[in-house]
Amino acid sequence: MLNIIWTAFFLISFLAAGWQAFALGHAEIWTLTVNALFDAAKTAFTICINLTGMLCLWLGLLKIAECAGLTSVLAKALAPLFKKIMPEVPDNHPAIGSIVMNMAANMLGLDNAATPMGLKAMEQLQELNLKKDTASNAQILFMVLNASAVTIIPINILMYRAELGSSNPCAVFVPILLATSVSTLTGFLAVAWVQKLNIFNKTVLAYLGGFALFIGGLAWYFVSLPDDIRLKYSGSAGNFLLLLIIFIFISAGALKRLNVYETFINGAKEGFDIAVKIIPYLVAMLAAIAMLRASGVMDLFIAGVEKMLLFFNADTAFVPALPTALMKPLSGSGARAMMIETLKTYGGDSFEGFTASVIQGSTETTFYVLAVYFGAVKIIKTRSALPCALLADLAGISAAVYLSYLFF
Repeated sequence: MLNIIWTAFFLISFLAAGWQAFALGHAEIWTLTVNALFDAAKTAFTICINLTGMLCLWLGLLKIAECAGLTSVLAKALAPLFKKIMPEVPDNHPAIGSIVMNMAANMLGLDNAATPMGLKAMEQLQELNLKKDTASNAQILFMVLNASAVTIIPINILMYRAELGSSNPCAVFVPILLATSVSTLTGFLAVAWVQKLNIFNKTVLAYLGGFALFIGGLAWYFVSLPDDIRLKYSGSAGNFLLLLIIFIFISAGALKRLNVYETFINGAKEGFDIAVKIIPYLVAMLAAIAMLRASGVMDLFIAGVEKMLLFFNADTAFVPALPTALMKPLSGSGARAMMIETLKTYGGDSFEGFTASVIQGSTETTFYVLAVYFGAVKIIKTRSALPCALLADLAGISAAVYLSYLFF
């Protein structure tokens, strides 16, 4: 999928530039496009190098959390829920443990730990699956929850916002939490409806009620604030929560009698490796997107959507963030590059950049998650997994746009 998207970007950009040069007589388009291509490659490298320090910081802190057992604590808290919503999985089956460990790692932003746990969980669920080429109900629910992805700490987005000039990177913290919650709840309810799960069970109601009460209370509080201080309070709340999380991580490590400093260093070492590894991917996607913008394709798309919205007298301020929304289900690196392009073009503290950031944090990359998790166990018949996951994407992205208007 990513290969098709990337190739299409370059070919479309070249054809668009050629049309402008030969049909419209804009010969300078070749120079503009080549300059944009080279500038994008330099920008990608600069961003990755400057992100190294932030990556080292957070990977070090997350390593402390992992070694201190915080992931296990969260997993134990979620276990009773998964026993009820996956009735085909026997009690005390190891798949339940792997599933909740995967979800806990995702919530804490431990992507490197979440994926191996998720693949292990899918393999264990496959052992219970009677039709090996067809996704079971439990596998569908697990995949949709991964694709909707509640993330408590959107580290990568905050880092990119800080690097690209935002004076308050954490201003998106609360909107992202609310948007990703909407996405996850929608995905879960869609699967529950298709599979006719008993969500009125006391255990399920307790978890859903607690989750809805927390998110609803958080939303109500921020909606009740005056417009002129809502964004300021969101940023302050985000900064406070991040500092609180760091305090909890380090305190938990100290209580476990870890060598907190050495554990941090071991985790931080991974930050440099990751920064280096993402350079080729970021160069590839930023270069392709720079071609789209320089050749006029991106502007043409945005102008077309704006005209359609204006026809219905709708506000068009969010339209420049739409490329991130369209790319998000298809490619994580592509969506990230779209977000970076929007932040660069409109500014780190612009409404367009704010909206693209919230959209980026609202869901996961559906097609990638589906391909990795189902591909690992050779499932080719995904049943309701994709429609339910795309519905969750739509809900999350719609919520992201609404919340951006509300908070900004």
